[in-house]
Amino acid sequence: MRFDVDVAGRVGETEVACAFSADAGLTVLFGASGVGKTSVLNMIAGLMRPARGSVRLGERTLFDAAAGIDLPPERRGIGYVFQDARLFPHRRVRANLLYGATDETGLGETCDFLGIAHLLDRWPKTLSGGEARRVAIGRALLSRPQALLLDEPLSFLDAARRSEIERVILGLRDRGELPIVMVTHDAGEAERLATQMVHMGAEQG
Repeated sequence: MRFDVDVAGRVGETEVACAFSADAGLTVLFGASGVGKTSVLNMIAGLMRPARGSVRLGERTLFDAAAGIDLPPERRGIGYVFQDARLFPHRRVRANLLYGATDETGLGETCDFLGIAHLLDRWPKTLSGGEARRVAIGRALLSRPQALLLDEPLSFLDAARRSEIERVILGLRDRGELPIVMVTHDAGEAERLATQMVHMGAEQG
């Protein structure tokens, strides 16, 4: 599944632009804080409208400014794991995982892959940061996305939890099933995890 992204827009006083093409694997958007990496993910996901450009996933056009195409997020087929896990506090882990899934197909396999089967009856408030992040990744995968977006997935975790989530991301990358786009400002993370790296800067004015 090929992912073609070429988007640009203004966020405050910053002009944000990013262009890349990716097949299955892990594309890292790398750059200093404030250059618009998360804004690019939001443009891809349909949460922010670019001023110009296009987003194509396989044979589908998700966004094309010139053609007036702008599919809503729920029709784009993209899983998004935000910096904060955004789990529903009133739903146990099982219900969180299945939110957005059409059925329970793949639940067992996903739980085994992420090592979260023992968490299914827990409440989100009882989870560690690493556990919550794995549940959020599982929820995104169970929506059967054609591409996956990860926004600073290793942020705000201690060393042990960071290592745990890194292994999960490497596992996703090496399965080679879908394009993954990840944001980080950590050069070490980018070097360890990326199939390809996209360096981002920003213009002021």
